[in-house]
Amino acid sequence: MMRNAKQVRHTTETQIDVELLLDGTGVAIIDTGIGFFDHMLTLFAKHGRFDLTIRAKGDLHVDAHHTVEDVGIVLGQVFHTALGDMRGITRYGTQLLPMDEALVQVALDISGRSHVSLNMSLPNAKLGEFDTELVSEFLLGLSRHLGLTLHVTQLAGTNTHHIIEAAFKALGRALSEAVRIDPRFAGEIPSTKGCL
Repeated sequence: MMRNAKQVRHTTETQIDVELLLDGTGVAIIDTGIGFFDHMLTLFAKHGRFDLTIRAKGDLHVDAHHTVEDVGIVLGQVFHTALGDMRGITRYGTQLLPMDEALVQVALDISGRSHVSLNMSLPNAKLGEFDTELVSEFLLGLSRHLGLTLHVTQLAGTNTHHIIEAAFKALGRALSEAVRIDPRFAGEIPSTKGCL
C-alpha cells in the first residue's frame, strides 16, 4: 500500500504545495525561497527516507515567518493524511544525533495530542537571512497539524548551524521510526484507546 499524500494551502500570505511518500528513499525537491530552510528540509527528508516535494511562495518581503510556519502546517497535514488511521505504525520515535560539537535528542509520539517541548540555546539570532527563532514556529505548525508530541533537547553545542542541523536530522530519523509499520501491530491501532 502506498502511503502518500498531497496537500495545498493557498492564503493571501503564502502558497504552499507539498507531496509526500512516507516509504521513500529520501528524494527531496524543496523550494521555499529561504536557502537555509530548504537545506534543513532536505536533510529532514534524506534522513527520514521520505520522498518530499515542497514548493512555497510567501511574503518574504515582510519576513520568512509566514512561509516557515505555513510549511510546518502543511507538512503536518500531509503526514497526517498519509498515515490514514495509523494502523500498524510504531508510533514512537527517538534519536540522539551528533553534529560535530552539537548533540541533540528528539523524542516523539504520534499521539493525536499536540505538544512541543523545545530546549535549545541558539547563540545566533540569524543564519544568513533565516531568523533562528522560526525553528520553533515550524515545529509548532508541524506538531499541531500532525497531532505530534515532540521533545527536542540540545545536550551540547555552540554553533547555531550545527545545533539546528542536528535537530532536523534527528527529527527526520525519529519520525521515520515512528511511522514505520511494526509487524507486531499489523492492522492494529497502537493505543489501548483504539484510536490516535
